[in-house]
Amino acid sequence: MDSFKCLLLTLPVFICQSVLANPGAASLQVNERSGILGTADANWPMYLGDAASSQYSLLDQINVGNAANLEVAWIYESGGARPDNRSQIQCNPLIIDGTLYGTSANLKLFALDAASGKEIWKFDPFPELKSGVPGGVNRGLVYWEDASGDHQRILFGVAGTLFAIDAATGQPVPTFGDAGRVDLKKGLGRDVSDLAYLANTPGIVFENLIIMGGRLSEGLPAAPGHIRAFNVLTGEQVWRFNTIPHPGEPGYETWPEDAWQLSGGANVWTGMALDTERGLVYCPTGSASADFYGGDRIGSNLYANTLLCLDARTGERKWHFQMVHHDLLDRDLPAPPNLLTINRNGKDIPVVSQCTKSGHVFVFNRVTGEPIYPIEEVAVPASTLVGESAWPTQPFPKWPEPFARQIFSFEMLSDLFPDARQDLVERFSRVRPHTPFTPPSVEGSIIFPGFDGGAEWGGQAVTPEGILFVNSNDIPWILTMVDASTGSSLGEEVYLQYCAACHGRNREGSQNQGTTVPGLSLGVLEERELTPEKIQDIVSKGAGIMPPFSFLSKRDTSAVVDYLMKDGNTSKTRAVRNNTGSVYAHTGYNKWRDKHGYPAVEPPWGTLNAIDLNTGEYIWRKPFGIYPELVEMGFGVTGTENYGGPVATAGGVLFIAATSDELFRIFSQSTGEELFSFKLPAAGYATPATYECDGKQYVVIACGGGKLDTKSGDAYVAFALPD
Repeated sequence: MDSFKCLLLTLPVFICQSVLANPGAASLQVNERSGILGTADANWPMYLGDAASSQYSLLDQINVGNAANLEVAWIYESGGARPDNRSQIQCNPLIIDGTLYGTSANLKLFALDAASGKEIWKFDPFPELKSGVPGGVNRGLVYWEDASGDHQRILFGVAGTLFAIDAATGQPVPTFGDAGRVDLKKGLGRDVSDLAYLANTPGIVFENLIIMGGRLSEGLPAAPGHIRAFNVLTGEQVWRFNTIPHPGEPGYETWPEDAWQLSGGANVWTGMALDTERGLVYCPTGSASADFYGGDRIGSNLYANTLLCLDARTGERKWHFQMVHHDLLDRDLPAPPNLLTINRNGKDIPVVSQCTKSGHVFVFNRVTGEPIYPIEEVAVPASTLVGESAWPTQPFPKWPEPFARQIFSFEMLSDLFPDARQDLVERFSRVRPHTPFTPPSVEGSIIFPGFDGGAEWGGQAVTPEGILFVNSNDIPWILTMVDASTGSSLGEEVYLQYCAACHGRNREGSQNQGTTVPGLSLGVLEERELTPEKIQDIVSKGAGIMPPFSFLSKRDTSAVVDYLMKDGNTSKTRAVRNNTGSVYAHTGYNKWRDKHGYPAVEPPWGTLNAIDLNTGEYIWRKPFGIYPELVEMGFGVTGTENYGGPVATAGGVLFIAATSDELFRIFSQSTGEELFSFKLPAAGYATPATYECDGKQYVVIACGGGKLDTKSGDAYVAFALPD
């Protein structure tokens, strides 16, 4: 769902000082922070630890024997938390030579003394952008330095802009792009100036290039999700890989002829992994737009929902594997892949593993693309929507077994509360029977695991021994389609097509990416003192998590504002179908809960899993997270929804927050035993980072909350062992 994600994996680069004045004067070399698995030690120099996206550190001062003794070392209040509990912090910070770099809830970049949490500087990007706070979050940053160590930069995305900031001063680097920034809406091969485009996951640096993805609209129209490389010194675009192929490019035949000019999505919003030795970058893509109706994009739609292996220097495709054909269920690849070496039949094999929202682990030889474990194409249900053609089969790895449940049956309906059972039974009887890849429908289709997985954007940790740790959600959602041409007026039809997904079919609000989106009843609009002029401005420019809809015509914008302000009593002018031929919209991202607010399926609702990728066998799996009120009622550990990933270390421990119970926990890697827990000031929906300063190991987590009906916060909390 969140196709606005970001990337980061950074590889600092050697260059001569003279190259700063003349970027073309010398070639660049990889320095000692080369980003293979296990390079995170005293520093946490890249997004998720290293270029292999391993979420693993060589530090072992905090270990199984002493983790229970951990104490709070410092707390930094970054500012920017919204009082309505709708802000978040999802940043995995960087720590370089004693300085921590992170972002606040309102997307300001800061530098801290990593031993004390004392602020060194803060950079506000919005005066530079001359705009208010846009939608989206920031999940991480890129660090780059030259060979001398005299010049360091932080590169990070805000809205559709890539900034280069001097790491020492917090000021934009004037020689990068336009006075320190690059407009990422340019260079995509067509005009997307009126469309949503965010860069809230960091890119990955290889030699003199920063390779970027972006977050796009998941409805239509949408920008294309092409992967691009920019010169890290100048900001100049160097190469582009078209994820929606142009005429003459491989994969063009998997789309309608004009899709390269009209379709959108197939974007990398999650982050990438980099094999620095071979110069290969691994790019997991999201779904094509629109998410749930593909009548305008009949075909398998390469390279959407695909793990792409590209030459990092040129963007040339080396191999690919599409994990969902003609996606209709928003089954984006939700996190960066992991690079590691496993041992099969006595032979060491360099592999790339990719976890999915559906709860599967795909493992490939990362050089050849050959599957390590068998993958078979399995028949899946057909679509009942007019004009749709669901792909008849989908690929399923036969091993390892899924880490999330695959079928939602009648017997799995929650019976925790007898007074809620009948409502669940009646709803179950009305929706389409569930099997994997049941397509969208007007009667309602159960999505299980839900739109947020299974696996999600926090990523997975892997160890040098080949063990993968993945946290997962087991939450059902219900997707219901509606014919967008059935409104009683032009305004209602525009609303159904573009607004109902977040604000509800009847303007009642809905659940979107874990955050409640308020409805748009006339009373709410009046209470917020929103005039027609203000609503038109919001529709055109976006606000908060709402993207801009500046592509709408003045007629359509006026009609939908009229529909809202007059509470639906608008003229009976009929809407025309949009130019893609798509006539279906959906009624929102709606989690299926009982009347008490708990998931409709029997627990566990969240799990933590340890898988040996050498054999495909599970080492352990357990429910992850609690609802304190249910524990008091005797229901025990049910698991909760969770956002943010784990970090493994050479100390044999696993650091993770992620759960809605607002706890930070430490587990034993070998047994899954919980060794430590601490109540955070707000939930830590982010991936932690661990580092060392002056001989002491720290672990830090951003506590932004703001999802799953939990309060928002602005703190970063660091832990260490007592002196």
